[in-house]
Amino acid sequence: MAASSNPIEIGSSAPDFALPDGEGRVHRLRDCAGSRGTLVIFLCNHCPYVLCMRDALQQYALDYTERGIRVVGINPNDPVAYPEETPEHVAEVAKRLAFPYLVDGDQTVAKAYQAACTPDLYLYDGDLRLAYHGQFDDARPKNAITATGKDLREATDRLLAGLPPIAEQRASIGCSVKWKPGNEPGV
Repeated sequence: MAASSNPIEIGSSAPDFALPDGEGRVHRLRDCAGSRGTLVIFLCNHCPYVLCMRDALQQYALDYTERGIRVVGINPNDPVAYPEETPEHVAEVAKRLAFPYLVDGDQTVAKAYQAACTPDLYLYDGDLRLAYHGQFDDARPKNAITATGKDLREATDRLLAGLPPIAEQRASIGCSVKWKPGNEPGV
């Protein structure tokens, strides 16, 4: 089911985390952070919205790493109800990514970030203050638009240039986070 990201106040601090990757190595936010900015993105392995933009996200990570921006992906989905979201599958997908891809097994990090969908993007500045929380671009699984990360790239370029955040940030759209039973926000 399609969902859109929750509104988050620009300037808010990034919630800290310590999460394992698919092979069990723990990564902390500080370890994943870039000197000039950090993209925290909630992803999954089966969502068509994520699959539509994953190659362009990979290119974004490659393009901005040497400019001080680091990317970290987090899989928040229930692997019992969605077996393609197990740590083993996350580890397989991670082999094709230029950034850490972590497992939020108890979904506390997704709740702390108020993640609602995959993909859900949070671009933080060098002080881990939110500069952008919006869509990657206008590409969707069933439209003819090629994913480029236009919106995220504009936000990142503004951040790197020392300009204020984009005034109008369009919500990300994707598959809803697959919460474990009884773990849904507000429960």
